Amino acid sequence: MDGCSNYNPLEVRKGSRSKRQAREQFEKHGIPHAKGEIFTSPFAAMRFAREHGFPLCVKPNVGGFSRGSHFPIEDMAALRRAAFAVKAWWPTSVVEQYLEGANYRVLATRDELVSVIRRYPPYVDGDGTSTVEALVDAENATREAMGLYPTMHPIGKERVNVEHLATQGLTFDAIPEAGRRVTLFHRVALAPGGTVETIDRATIPDANRELFLKIVRMFDANLFGIDVILEHGIEIDHREQRCIFLEVNSRPYTRMHAFPRRGEPDDLEAFHARMDALDIADTDTF
Repeated sequence: MDGCSNYNPLEVRKGSRSKRQAREQFEKHGIPHAKGEIFTSPFAAMRFAREHGFPLCVKPNVGGFSRGSHFPIEDMAALRRAAFAVKAWWPTSVVEQYLEGANYRVLATRDELVSVIRRYPPYVDGDGTSTVEALVDAENATREAMGLYPTMHPIGKERVNVEHLATQGLTFDAIPEAGRRVTLFHRVALAPGGTVETIDRATIPDANRELFLKIVRMFDANLFGIDVILEHGIEIDHREQRCIFLEVNSRPYTRMHAFPRRGEPDDLEAFHARMDALDIADTDTF
């Protein structure tokens, strides 16, 4: 995919491709992560739910951009659907506990936090006078005017969006009250219209910063995109809140850091110049 970086040797990429590999390294080095299980049979996911309860997340063991992921799963019926549907993406899958919190992508080298973004599912905020459809149209027009396409995507008005609105007791013709946040899809990915906000790296505590750098060094990587959820936010020490690391991305999509919907875009030109100067073996071998 155009915009994905290529700054790690093949050995690093092979050692960090799956969620299983990340989970094993997190466990080995004491990195906080969700209790979970790799499963082949969907019935194993249901057994996990009976033992550990809800909410849960189900996702392919190998993949990216939240494709094939289902969350938050709140009951056994939804888990059953997700556990079978995820098999369309990869034979082995992950079921794990889900944390409601702030979702971040941290772009980090071994010794530098390059860029940090918070990711949101597609949403609009009610104003008390406009329909959901009008709010979506206005948001999409704003994104176009900001020049965010094609890195970001418009919020859709398809069947999946109608169904997601219904879970909130809404339709596209509904008029949400002022200040009410209305989500249009359950995932934070860009393709369904997710939103990106840049985070001022100066607000991130040293303890969090060092933890991110430690993860890059654990895998002996040059650059990782690290996915993490923090219960109260990345500006608070991870030891003072619930925190789970989800996965690492050895070829992170750096372009989304330069095209945020909110916050100041990070200038990554100098960073890319430094990384392009590295002598990295097997970059064209996958």
